[in-house]
Amino acid sequence: MAQAKKAKEFRDMSVVELEAAHLEARKDLFEMVNEAHREKKVEKPHRIREKRKDIARLLTVMTEKQRG
Repeated sequence: MAQAKKAKEFRDMSVVELEAAHLEARKDLFEMVNEAHREKKVEKPHRIREKRKDIARLLTVMTEKQRG
């Protein structure tokens, strides 16, 4: 599992790469949350919070790029 990315790293990516990273991050978050519900105990619960923040950063950078 990768470390949380910074907005600067996302700004260096193209829009297509950002969209792909967004889809992958959503998929990872979905899997993490499902695992948490299934097992009732998560080994590293902070990863879910980090993934949510990564998604927010991705969406912010995507909006910035769309607006110019």
